[in-house]
Amino acid sequence: MSKPKEILNILFQLVVAGLVIIFTAYILPGITVDDYLTGVIIAALLALLNITIKPILIFLTIPITLITLGLFLLVINALLVVIAAKIVSGFTVDGFWWALLFSLILSLVNSILGISLGEGFRS
Repeated sequence: MSKPKEILNILFQLVVAGLVIIFTAYILPGITVDDYLTGVIIAALLALLNITIKPILIFLTIPITLITLGLFLLVINALLVVIAAKIVSGFTVDGFWWALLFSLILSLVNSILGISLGEGFRS
């Protein structure tokens, strides 16, 4: 893939992820996002956290992840959402369970979009 096409793909993913975040925050009363730009910022931050911090957390929690048959990865995803809420001022999460539900819905919608939009959408 050429560089301009890769950049456009990343920007498209951020735009769509921002919309998904706004939609998810709309349907979950424990999550608030101030505006669409905040949604895009959250999408970019979550992508950055998934690239940098998530692999470290997965490595550190291998034993508990194995014991729970991988379900602990849901806790790691929720933790990343809580971290993002602490960093971005226009994004609030009312607790761990809301973060868990938010990350589940976000993952589900992103998976559906990835399947329907093709391999180029997935990160």
